[in-house]
Amino acid sequence: MAHVLLIDDDPFFIAEQVRQAFPPPAYTVSVARSGAEGVASVRFASPDVVLLDVRLPDRSGLDVYEEIRGLDARLPVIFVTVAKAADTAIEAMKRGAFDYIYKPIDLTQLQATVLDAVDLGRRMRTPVVLQPAPVDPMDQGALFGSCPAMLDVYKAIGRVAHQDVTVLVTGESGTGKELVARAIYQHSARSESPLLAMNCAAIPDSLLESELFGHEKGSFTGADRRRIGKFEQCSGGTILLDEIGDMSLPLQSKLLRLLQEQEFERLGGNETIRTDVRLIAATHRDLKALVAEGHFRLDLYYRIGDFTIHLPPLRERGDDLALLALSYVRRFSRELGREVRDIAPETMELLRGHSWPGNVRELQSVLKQAVLQAHGFTLLPAFLPTLSEASWREGALAGAASATPISPGTGGFDLEAFIRKRLDGASDGKLYAETRDFMDRLLFTLVLERTRGNLRAAAEVLGISRQTMRIKLRALGISIGHVVEQEEDSQHLVRPGP
Repeated sequence: MAHVLLIDDDPFFIAEQVRQAFPPPAYTVSVARSGAEGVASVRFASPDVVLLDVRLPDRSGLDVYEEIRGLDARLPVIFVTVAKAADTAIEAMKRGAFDYIYKPIDLTQLQATVLDAVDLGRRMRTPVVLQPAPVDPMDQGALFGSCPAMLDVYKAIGRVAHQDVTVLVTGESGTGKELVARAIYQHSARSESPLLAMNCAAIPDSLLESELFGHEKGSFTGADRRRIGKFEQCSGGTILLDEIGDMSLPLQSKLLRLLQEQEFERLGGNETIRTDVRLIAATHRDLKALVAEGHFRLDLYYRIGDFTIHLPPLRERGDDLALLALSYVRRFSRELGREVRDIAPETMELLRGHSWPGNVRELQSVLKQAVLQAHGFTLLPAFLPTLSEASWREGALAGAASATPISPGTGGFDLEAFIRKRLDGASDGKLYAETRDFMDRLLFTLVLERTRGNLRAAAEVLGISRQTMRIKLRALGISIGHVVEQEEDSQHLVRPGP
């Protein structure tokens, strides 16, 4: 359950819109009518996100924001403003606010922005467990394993976390590079300041420069106001640049100067902005090879490679596979209301026989699907989302190469059996919701497989907006290992927020 605090003196309309956008039981919405009341609410029971009006009856929203930041600098604050008050919101962004939205409120934009803020806030606070074996298999922030390579990773994190130097985290997609970055952040001297993450591969270059460094009004078509970039917004904190190997050479030059001088200019501006950020970079690509090919600057490679931590692929982690698999099965079983507690030996043998090109992320996806199909206390081979045992031996997951239509009663999905099983169980009034979510999860997974993770293409196939699709994916708990998203509409250049 996420707690949303609205600080706004509008007694009816705005509060009703927020409650409509974030209904129970998934959300709790509380309302404060003044700045003093809002600060007291934060002090009494820290929410997951704050929606803060710029104009309040007892003080300015900016003053309230500073008080909230003094209580907890990691708490995401989203300003709610009218267009003429945008300067105040932009000033708040310079001081570290998460985002701002305009009145009248666009509920779709509000939902997407709040979901991003809640996710970021929880990632900053969820401790990453670094140990050979998990104390709690339900811990979603666990980075565990006992193979020698993982023990070296834990030691490296301990050595570098308190040193205010740039860190490069390498490893194949799905190995847990973000967890390593979060662990470094949480054990650093900047752990009480914000952490912001950007995926360089998921954002077009024209947008990435604006997102990172900001832009001035009139710097390009559609830039109708100043935008504060992440390096300015996150001063004093930590920035994770994921997939830095996909950054263009011109942006690499600008990043190099920032790392060397801790200063930069906004896009289209002449003012030199000073900042103080710690950079953690991550990539699945071979940066040395990119340097040799002329696609990555050698000086930047040496600058970000002050300290490098390499995560081993799952296929090289030996008995860690069994440890991870059992942990995820028990976690997903609890989350999905199943009874699975153990993995049959023959099932584990099949898991060991797979090459896991998607690493830990792929293992999680497969086991979640298996637990959804399972009944009883033990995960059997029949529950695995595969076409045949041979496909596992060849290292191919069902649907990885193509999305074959699955009809009720055939293959791995039997809608009738699912419904009958739920009808035979105790009635809890959730059959419709569970069946709908089950169907949605299957539908979205197959469409994303067909479009190879391209959100734009998937949204077109489904006939929904990308914003709606993102919200639905989060609600279903579906994560994508590699997202391809083509942004062609210039209005995204001025859209506030991450």
